[in-house]
Amino acid sequence: MLDNHDPFDIFDTEAARLERHFATLDERGWARPSRCEGWSVRDVLGHLAGEELYNHACLDGSVPALMAKLEEVGVRGFDDFNQWCVEQRRDLPVADVLAEWRERNGQTRERMRALGRDATLATAAGPYPVGLQTFHYCSEYATHADDVGAGVDDDEARARTRWRVDVGLFALEEAGAKVQVERTAEQMWVHAGDAGAPLSFQEFVEATVGRLPAGHPLDQELASALRCLA
Repeated sequence: MLDNHDPFDIFDTEAARLERHFATLDERGWARPSRCEGWSVRDVLGHLAGEELYNHACLDGSVPALMAKLEEVGVRGFDDFNQWCVEQRRDLPVADVLAEWRERNGQTRERMRALGRDATLATAAGPYPVGLQTFHYCSEYATHADDVGAGVDDDEARARTRWRVDVGLFALEEAGAKVQVERTAEQMWVHAGDAGAPLSFQEFVEATVGRLPAGHPLDQELASALRCLA
């Protein structure tokens, strides 16, 4: 279902979207809360910059060494790592953090494109195809772009939602999620246990990345079963 999408082009597009948005922010904009609970827009940038440590470790084949260094400072698991990355950069000038992210992510995108989608990376979960890893990065960048309010033009919104639906369907299948999903021309139908519901394509995307708004009527069992990318 992902063969018709170029993950490297999408990754470049979503990185450019974030960069354009970050370039418009003043001090008040950086301090604004994001959709990520407890994180400001600036914190999202700190997260993106910090996670390049892991991305480069995958590319360099040095993930075990990185994990060992993190354990030495009490960081265990990705949740701890994400928060540590943010905290390490909160007292740095935002221009420095932005420059770090631009440079390091630019290197990541260039190196992954050069490897090609059929090559493999040595990730924390074991060897994994570069193309599929890039799709995961695409989803994360699109999610965080939405988290910080980066704009999406009307003429690109439909295609963006389409690839995000396809990535969500792939991720559910990859994870062996206990949920059945049917796609029609107009919407998605989701089923888990005795619960079932229709979702718009955008709602399905938001469910897969754990961003359905508070108070959304989707059954909690279904919401939990659909969350596979965040």
